[in-house]
Amino acid sequence: MHPAWLVAATGFVALIGAAGFRSVPSVLIDPLHREFGWSHATIGTAVSLNVLLYGLISPFAAALMDRFGIRRVVAVALVLIAAGSGLTVFMTQPWQLLATWGLLVGLGVGSMSMPFVATITGRWFVRNRGLVTGVMTAGGATGQLVFLPLVSALAQAHGWRTPSLVVAGTALAVVPLVLLFIRDYPSDIGETAYGAEPGSGVGVRVRVTGGASRALSVLSAVSWKPQFWLLAGGFAICGASTNGLVGTHFVSAAHDHGMPPTTAASLLATVGVFDVAGTIASGWLTDRLDSRWLLVGYYSLRGLSLMILPMLFSPHTQPSMWVFIVFYGLDWIATVPPTVALCRKFFGDDGPIAFGWVFASHQIGAALAATGAGVIRDTRGSYDLAWFLAGGLCLVAALMSGAIRGRITTGSPVDGAVVA
Repeated sequence: MHPAWLVAATGFVALIGAAGFRSVPSVLIDPLHREFGWSHATIGTAVSLNVLLYGLISPFAAALMDRFGIRRVVAVALVLIAAGSGLTVFMTQPWQLLATWGLLVGLGVGSMSMPFVATITGRWFVRNRGLVTGVMTAGGATGQLVFLPLVSALAQAHGWRTPSLVVAGTALAVVPLVLLFIRDYPSDIGETAYGAEPGSGVGVRVRVTGGASRALSVLSAVSWKPQFWLLAGGFAICGASTNGLVGTHFVSAAHDHGMPPTTAASLLATVGVFDVAGTIASGWLTDRLDSRWLLVGYYSLRGLSLMILPMLFSPHTQPSMWVFIVFYGLDWIATVPPTVALCRKFFGDDGPIAFGWVFASHQIGAALAATGAGVIRDTRGSYDLAWFLAGGLCLVAALMSGAIRGRITTGSPVDGAVVA
């Protein structure tokens, strides 16, 4: 077996660990509200900081992986997640929620976000790159699948502090696996990237200078290209319509209609089940079809499904809600493999860092939606307007994706990376 598969598998497990605490906020909004009296908007602000940092730190993390290595960056990220989730059990004030749930965990998960996937697949794979991108991206959904029902059950039986400690321990348990099995480049162990042609430079260690400053250099270079803004705009809407809205507020919205939180959490976990299949299938399709038209289809279908969601909520899970869960789950983050492929196509070797900035826009959209939906709920007493707005924006994202055109780039337009 080519060692690329072991690196990808370990990365998949690490992403599950990072996803664990990201699944906690949607389940703990109501318990925190009951215990501390904090408003939905206050708790949503902490979630917004988390998802904002999750995006904004990612291009710098991708650049630091180039400079200091994947293993070191990912190991430190997991420790930050564990510290943030564990320290929440001592909080008594809203600012402490911002510091732990928002700041520490946001920095940790941001260092292990989708650019981590782009970095591994870009270095270790040529053949099946899109498929592996889909499989690793599904690690986030798998983390949600594993943790959401557990977190909900533990919170109901023992209070919200117990699941916070469970997530902290799980994140720490992944650190030894990362240190043992992940290597930075195939050339470090005398291998070539999986499927690389003889003489190919893919997977050969490069010496990178500049560290985090290179992330800003790449942003300066790609910000002149319209493809970047079309991808970033569409991905901002993607974040608003997934992590920011559904991921954060679905359980609370369902509870408003009389559904038990554990049932709503199980539905959200089921989204994760089908997201695994949808994202892997999207990766397979990305290896074979035009990524732009895949995005057009994904955003259009997601928008239509969100517009009908308010009519599906009820105290009990109706068949129509199951249809939504299956359909929406297949489309949850199916947008990632084609977006990664387009960044690599248009931005060359700087593709992972460029994707980091595109992903940052994803989390900015998610942060705005997490706070905005909480404000809508507090002022209107219902989430209905939030669902309709998100659905309309998804149709805009479909139009933006269809407008992407441009010249393919090879190599790196930014200085600072040379063959070691």
